[in-house]
Amino acid sequence: MSRLLAPVLLASMFPASVAGPASGQPASKAHVKNIVLVHGAFADGSGWEAVANILIKDGYAVSVVQHPETSYAEDVKFTRAAIDRMSGPVVLVGHSYGGAVISEAGNDPNVAALVYIAAFALDTGESCATIEQAVPPATTGIKQTDDNYFYIDPAVFHADFAADVPASTARFMALSQVLISADSFATPVKTPAWKSKPSWYMVATEDRSINPQQERMMAKRANAKTVEVNSSHVAYISHPQETAKLIEEAANSARGN
Repeated sequence: MSRLLAPVLLASMFPASVAGPASGQPASKAHVKNIVLVHGAFADGSGWEAVANILIKDGYAVSVVQHPETSYAEDVKFTRAAIDRMSGPVVLVGHSYGGAVISEAGNDPNVAALVYIAAFALDTGESCATIEQAVPPATTGIKQTDDNYFYIDPAVFHADFAADVPASTARFMALSQVLISADSFATPVKTPAWKSKPSWYMVATEDRSINPQQERMMAKRANAKTVEVNSSHVAYISHPQETAKLIEEAANSARGN
């Protein structure tokens, strides 16, 4: 999806259906049964398909936020709207830049827990741009347009963003990548929700888009229950079972309002 297309909010709500647990405990035993998934930069909500299918099979209600990446405020607004449409408490999940979004949107009273998947768990006053200055990622392929949007050079997209997905898949992801605005990337978080909500974190040990050292630091200071996977930046695509398992762990541990 190009940023030139009209922004569309995709709140893909699926009715919960009880089924045997493919990746964790059945949802009937969970304290929280609603999951909201937030994509990161250069991507859209379709990358969550495999994770969403596992969660739905396990009896969860799932919403996928299709935020436009045109500004940080807009992305937080779209996410809060998805949370509000769920019936009851939710586990809020963010990948990459989506972690910055859930760190602010997660202050919604209906959010019971946060899950970061190779994501920015930012502190007060930090933005994605500022925190990467201290511990830069391995990639040098991020380019800026004349109108202040960023994209990944398609020549390095596979190696630097999605090394453990098939080359044909990565090629299409590069062609359809959603450009992220400088505003989205540089706006600081004001009130990090992880300071008041329980958090989980998945570190991608082969990540070239966020330094794994940085991921471990953010997870530690958020006091997040942390797992590590041998993955590129798109761990939620290449490791959907492990991702769904971590989300279900959060859902089974968190207590709703």
